[in-house]
Amino acid sequence: MDLDQDNCHALKEKLEKIAHRTGLRTRTQAGSAQWQLVNRIAIEELEAWYFGDWQAVRGAYPNAHLPPKLKACNPDAIQGGTWETFERVMKKSGYFKNGLRKIEAAAAIGRHLDPNRSSSPSFRCFIRAVQEAIG
Repeated sequence: MDLDQDNCHALKEKLEKIAHRTGLRTRTQAGSAQWQLVNRIAIEELEAWYFGDWQAVRGAYPNAHLPPKLKACNPDAIQGGTWETFERVMKKSGYFKNGLRKIEAAAAIGRHLDPNRSSSPSFRCFIRAVQEAIG
């Protein structure tokens, strides 16, 4: 779920309560015991995850150039709209001249994402929950 303008802690608490009322055991409630549901909230848009693994972006779009000011930043803290920033960067690199095609980009970049390489805290948190669920 994309956070948008909600308070992430309040939103997660609300989701946890809904799960509890419906009889689902969340990871937060269960601790290390078995759980049925994990709530995760993307602090910005999911495009922040692309900035967290620029090598994956380059795998899909070899000429994509990451500006120096974005190389060292926390991808989840990019200001001014993550998807808009991603679109601007990609346009400057010669891609998506008529606007970012989000589904196309997600499919292309997703083939190259490496969960162990990401610098996005929200992506790493999400991946830990997925690995725990399947492991």
